[in-house]
Amino acid sequence: MFNTARMALFAALLAGVAGPVFAADFVEPPVVEPAPPPPVYEQPVEYGGWYIRGDIDYHWSKFRGGDYITYGPAPGTGRFDSGKLEGAFSAGAGVGYQINQYFRTDLTADWMSKSDFRGSTSGICLDGDPCTSTDTSSYTALLLLANAYVDIGTWHGITPYVGAGIGGAWVKWDTLHNVTEDGSFEHSGGKGWRFAYAAMAGASYCLTDRVKLDIGYRYSHIEGGKMFDFASGVGPGHDKGINVHEVRGGLRYQFGNSGCAQPEPIAYEPEPVYTK
Repeated sequence: MFNTARMALFAALLAGVAGPVFAADFVEPPVVEPAPPPPVYEQPVEYGGWYIRGDIDYHWSKFRGGDYITYGPAPGTGRFDSGKLEGAFSAGAGVGYQINQYFRTDLTADWMSKSDFRGSTSGICLDGDPCTSTDTSSYTALLLLANAYVDIGTWHGITPYVGAGIGGAWVKWDTLHNVTEDGSFEHSGGKGWRFAYAAMAGASYCLTDRVKLDIGYRYSHIEGGKMFDFASGVGPGHDKGINVHEVRGGLRYQFGNSGCAQPEPIAYEPEPVYTK
């Protein structure tokens, strides 16, 4: 009986010591609570890169007057009493570089198709009486410009802009036909390079992530130059310059980031936070 009591006491003591040990082996792991997600930031847009462009337009040219040398009973200088140029189409192309979101430059070449001219001059006919000549011709031009633009901003894919350009124009006048009471006369047309400059305004619209539709207005001024050669006691003649008003439309293809594509968000994986 005594032995039985001793065994019971030993078992009770063993259970009291082992209980905390086994309990320590079954402690639950700490609870992992995810950190609150940080705000999602969009990747910064890096503007820039080369682009090419193609344009067509309809333009109205304004004849700023002209004068010519006369050799006759009263030598001196004559001038056109009137002169008007008809509208015509143009086509052009260019290559440019988008420097940043707000500034770009390009080089453009535009071929201005034939614009008809009709004017009048006054003089003395063969009988000694005053007479009027009806004068007809036409001109074509190749306009080369180095341009700079400011893109004001982009709203819903539309980017308004203003710009200016400077360069030169190769102008070619066709044969000048004079019709008077004495008959008709012809003067060979003049041709040559002239100084030119331009100012423009418009807006572009994103068609795709790389292609933009460009609609705008451009004012170009071409300096005066030789209009026709000497013939029949008159000439040479020089025009005083041509002002050109253009309504333009075209496409620009951007090799770099055009600003049309929406930036992709950067995904963040929150780091787990362990708590005891």
